[in-house]
Amino acid sequence: MLQTGQAFPNFSLPNQDGRTTKLADFAGKWLVVYFYPKDDTPGCTVQGKSFTAAKSDFDAAGITVLGVSQDGVASHKSFCDKFSFTIDLLADARAELLGACGIGQSEFRGAKYWDRTSFVIDPKGVVRKVYEKVNPQGHEQVLLADIRALQKA
Repeated sequence: MLQTGQAFPNFSLPNQDGRTTKLADFAGKWLVVYFYPKDDTPGCTVQGKSFTAAKSDFDAAGITVLGVSQDGVASHKSFCDKFSFTIDLLADARAELLGACGIGQSEFRGAKYWDRTSFVIDPKGVVRKVYEKVNPQGHEQVLLADIRALQKA
């Protein structure tokens, strides 16, 4: 698992609209990258809705939020459209970023899923906080508070 103080891995992944998104796009900015198990499942829906509801707060603090799962572009597009998400979801279909970050997997009802994990990346591309096995309920508020504290430090 990627640790605090390490550089976040470079990536180049398509978002829900098929537009390529790279780590370099966020140089000089605070970034949250949250990994989630699967589009259109209960916890992942809660998380997407929560980040969308708090988007103006993240924007005001100069923070961009990106969701990542192994689902494809079409799945992400459908998920975003269904719930009117205003955050970008990146398709890591080959699990390259998932692997580079060391995201673990857990089993649920006989199937393996990627663990819900979030990273706070500072404007220099360095991981400042890692959250493992995240509870999606209220996580966006924890992130906002923690990043605001880091921004003041």
